[in-house]
Amino acid sequence: MASILALHGPNLNLLGSREPHIYGSDTLEDINQRLASQCADAGHQFDSLQSNAEDELIERLHAARKDGTSYMIVNFGGFTHTSIAIRDAILASEIPFIEVHLSNLYKREEYRHKSYFSDIAVGCVIGLGAQGYELALQAACRKLAN
Repeated sequence: MASILALHGPNLNLLGSREPHIYGSDTLEDINQRLASQCADAGHQFDSLQSNAEDELIERLHAARKDGTSYMIVNFGGFTHTSIAIRDAILASEIPFIEVHLSNLYKREEYRHKSYFSDIAVGCVIGLGAQGYELALQAACRKLAN
């Protein structure tokens, strides 16, 4: 049994009500419930954290180094384009991860085209809405099985 962690960055707590034409109508709770169920079906443990604070995400990454986390699914929201500190923390964790974004970053403002995580991620799922999390988790479970 592996432990899989989902990390959600700023404003993702507003999913379902914030710009549903961009981010969809699923709430973060909906997404996390589906991920937890998918993990249970695969025989894995699931944990998640959403924070609007960079330091809380970094502290959770530090904890993941020691708590048996085997794989991560991450969507750092706006920190994707700005946070070298989170990049350093995720590198220090030495835990493989898949980056997820609900919207297609490349159809949006130019500043959203740069991710500080894509080049160090195992893979990226971008622009497929909430289903992207489930696809990322399916890929993570396959990687863990191999």
